[in-house]
Amino acid sequence: MVVAAVLGAAGGIGQPLSLLVKQNPAIKELRLFDVVPVVKGVAADVSHVDTPAITTGYVKDEDGLKHALKGADIVIIPAGVPRKPGMTRDDLFNINAGIVRDLAQGIAENCPKAFVLIISNPVNSTVPIAAEVFKAAGTFDPKRLFGVTTLDVVRASTMSAQAIGKPNDASQYTIPVVGGHSGVTILPLLSQSKPALPESLFSDSEKLKALVNRIQFGGDEVVQAKAGGGSATLSMAYAGYKFAEQLIAAAFEGKKGVVAPSYVYVADNKDVQKEIGQDLAFFSVPVELGPNGAEKLHPLGQLSSYEKELLQACLGELPGSITKGVNFIQQPKL
Repeated sequence: MVVAAVLGAAGGIGQPLSLLVKQNPAIKELRLFDVVPVVKGVAADVSHVDTPAITTGYVKDEDGLKHALKGADIVIIPAGVPRKPGMTRDDLFNINAGIVRDLAQGIAENCPKAFVLIISNPVNSTVPIAAEVFKAAGTFDPKRLFGVTTLDVVRASTMSAQAIGKPNDASQYTIPVVGGHSGVTILPLLSQSKPALPESLFSDSEKLKALVNRIQFGGDEVVQAKAGGGSATLSMAYAGYKFAEQLIAAAFEGKKGVVAPSYVYVADNKDVQKEIGQDLAFFSVPVELGPNGAEKLHPLGQLSSYEKELLQACLGELPGSITKGVNFIQQPKL
């Protein structure tokens, strides 16, 4: 049975995410942490759901983070400020970087062997931040740190089905999404869709480009639609739980053949470095999950000529985002 902690559980993503995690029968204990006192009410609310997990809420006072994390098996982090109209993921950096740094320190001290799933944006930078904290603490295990990019995968399936006039078939399409988790760093490999998307989509370059753009900037679509009232919270909670559910099944329940794209440490993987043609520490690739976490990183496979162009655009932005995260931890404190 699994002990799970959700950090940032009182937020727009954290609340629905906590509700979804509570429903997983493998969870025996669910610990919800946030800096705002309402998290205890969220925990009380969620605790009434008739599933096995014992649910408790913790705030920053009285070593709440320590108690939420002690001995946890899986930690999911949606903590941070949400996007607002006109705000890019990069605009979130200075606030959310500090939040992720402090939470990662708590993980290193209290549950260094936990699987860590980071949702807090900008993921392209916050995952490297967590890695640097773990390295400094001597607890870094690249197989146990994940940037959750599942929302890009969900959007690719949904939006592709809509684009070809089959919106009811969204769940039938499995489309790998690689690269990063922001704008042009998001690379949907539509040519590798299973089942295959119709050739008519690929022969219509404008339609294809519009679909890719919608997948890459789907977050903006939600921010604009909410008109200042929030960002993609419900779909992100769904996607975050979907990845957590896949990891739990593979790591704790023995399910085989579970493969899901995730933004992971690839610096030691020569095959990935060769495929992307650049030395990067982090990149989203299809990851085979298992008892140790990221058991195997699968290749990107054959890219179309258009996808190769998209990869170059991704590589023009992603290295800087990674470096920004690393420098946030490594730079001398004034």
